[in-house]
Amino acid sequence: MLDPACGSGNFLYLALRCLLDLEKQVIDFAAAHGWPGLTPTVKPDQMLGLEINPYAAELARTALWIGYIQWHQNNGFPYDHSPILTPLVSISKTDAVLDLADEENPTEPEWPPAEFIIGNPPFLGVRMLRRPLGDDYVDSLFHVYDGRVASGSDLVCYWFEKARAMIASGKATRAGLLATQGIRGGSNRTVLRRIKETGDIFLAWSDQRWVLDGAAVHTSIIGFDDGTETDRELDGVTVKSINANLTAGVDLTKAMRLGENLSTAFMGDTKGGPFDIPEHVAEEMLRSPNPDGGVNADVIFRWVNGRDVITRNREMWIIDFARMPLDMAALYEAPFEFVREHVKPERMASRSTIGQWWLHERPRPKLRSVLCGLARFMVTPRVSKHRLFVWVPRNTLPDSAVIAIARDDDYTFGVLQSRIHELWARSSGTQLREVESGFRYTPTTCFETFPFPGPTEEQRAAIAKEAEELNRLREGWLNPPDASQSELKKRTLTNLYNARPTWLQMVHERLDNAVLDAYGWPHDLADSEILQWLLALNLERAIS
Repeated sequence: MLDPACGSGNFLYLALRCLLDLEKQVIDFAAAHGWPGLTPTVKPDQMLGLEINPYAAELARTALWIGYIQWHQNNGFPYDHSPILTPLVSISKTDAVLDLADEENPTEPEWPPAEFIIGNPPFLGVRMLRRPLGDDYVDSLFHVYDGRVASGSDLVCYWFEKARAMIASGKATRAGLLATQGIRGGSNRTVLRRIKETGDIFLAWSDQRWVLDGAAVHTSIIGFDDGTETDRELDGVTVKSINANLTAGVDLTKAMRLGENLSTAFMGDTKGGPFDIPEHVAEEMLRSPNPDGGVNADVIFRWVNGRDVITRNREMWIIDFARMPLDMAALYEAPFEFVREHVKPERMASRSTIGQWWLHERPRPKLRSVLCGLARFMVTPRVSKHRLFVWVPRNTLPDSAVIAIARDDDYTFGVLQSRIHELWARSSGTQLREVESGFRYTPTTCFETFPFPGPTEEQRAAIAKEAEELNRLREGWLNPPDASQSELKKRTLTNLYNARPTWLQMVHERLDNAVLDAYGWPHDLADSEILQWLLALNLERAIS
């Protein structure tokens, strides 16, 4: 039994006790059938561990011996007393995923062969890797596992890939590992796809609450092998197969990106500092003169983030010098001096693009280019309980917490706001923490794979009409005349969709039916049927 990130040995301790319990069942059975006198043969040195921390490794060795002795005492079996403890060389102090013995040529370390691999490898998101591990280590990790683990993956994925390779090479038979539930989506999902290519997932809990150092995280528990196991169980239920996103049924991980949807949906701008300003400050700056006669409207824009979409728009603005060189940006005096005072100190102390502290961290130039010329465009929160799309006016800069859709027609708005697209988005996106917190919407998996209908002009017009009516009624509910500030605070899209009043339900039903008509599908399709037909349409278009 191998735990390649054993820490102080908790998993190995429990595995040892379980093996001893199992052997005791065999011993009791043998005694009941006339074969008495057998004693346990399971030993602590059958528990193999890899651990980078020498203190934790020593704790693991001690825990295994204590567990072994306690079990024998509790179950009435003898054990060696002289010496009572011997060194456990089966627990090794080593880095499990990167061998830096030759720092100039880092390599992948070898794991000892084992029948089973278990464990709780370290959780560390890709954006958090460099600060604790260092640039050199992370760059070496990316290089050694290039083509096997996507560079955007969490640290835990490297243990999954190593375990997969062990099974594929015959050096192990099964593995059972924990990860954050983020392993089901994005770049992380690559390792689960590879597991299914060389073997299969036979057991999984897609979402388990796990308390770690007092904080609750949501994990996925995954058991996999070389494909030998024929039974499949997902979240305690027997299923025919388990998909790479840890679902059963329609496998949307097979969906392909469609050419007609590319260059349309983008994550918003990542500002990388306090460039955002309230409306009264923006208005003051917009009136402020500049030495060359330029106007500050060139660099001050309306700003929208996810909170503005799901609650109420706070009427925030943002300073944005796009790609201006320092000398040009400085000519916009009031905005530039604000950024110099408030943004520069934060950026100089960060790992950001320090040399260009007056520019946004990731300005998304392609997004900006596709939004040019549009009178309005759609945004949706990257993460939300309800999949909501809203219109924002031109000259609005979307934040990275929203996805911008570079289309300005009511037809597209209607299709995206329909139940059909929400089903696809929820099934293609990834869950954030518990279900109630919502799902993550990404351009690549949720939008670019979604097969829009092929409507007639009449069907297109019908969808656009219902979409326009939905938007009109929502705006009327959000901003009733003569409402007090306390009343307006309660009128948010989240609260509206939580309550889902009859009028909202009815307009959504009309919109959904109009979209189903455009697909040529009946109105009474079950969710699973809609997903199955959407996937078939996606694959048909991808192939053609």
